[in-house]
Amino acid sequence: MDAAEAAGDPGPWRQQSVLGRGQWDADARRDIVRQYVVETLGTDDAVLVVDETGFLKQGRASCGVARQYTGSAGKITNCQVGVFAAFVSPRDHALIDRVLYLPAAWSDVRARPASAHVPDDVGFATKPRIAVQMIRRALAANVPFRWLAADSVYGSAKSSRYCAGLAAAMFSG
Repeated sequence: MDAAEAAGDPGPWRQQSVLGRGQWDADARRDIVRQYVVETLGTDDAVLVVDETGFLKQGRASCGVARQYTGSAGKITNCQVGVFAAFVSPRDHALIDRVLYLPAAWSDVRARPASAHVPDDVGFATKPRIAVQMIRRALAANVPFRWLAADSVYGSAKSSRYCAGLAAAMFSG
């Protein structure tokens, strides 16, 4: 069942209009969702899970689209990649953060990100660096997690700088 049908709308037009033309602060909404999730699902033994997923795309105009590896296709293909943080507790689980990964090629020429309405202060960051930023946001918001889970992209020997950043994020005041 899609969102429009669940809301009792005869079609998706009203919701698409709100989403496509409405103005809101996406980060403020993320913070509201995170607070609700923690209040509703929070326990002392929760886990913060960081992972990414790819969204297969045709063309090159969508923000962040490039030929890159995505596990959803199991190969290098044209896609966008999002990095996500999920809060998991014995009560349930929910996403509490998200960042669209911009490949380095998107930072080479300023005209490309500008054409996709990427803010000037957003540039290339590795997926592990994005994860550290999300973990820091979770810690700053007092998200109660005892464990952190992530796949090898975030914990391999190649990511030693990430591990140092993670330790700093986890144990700094």
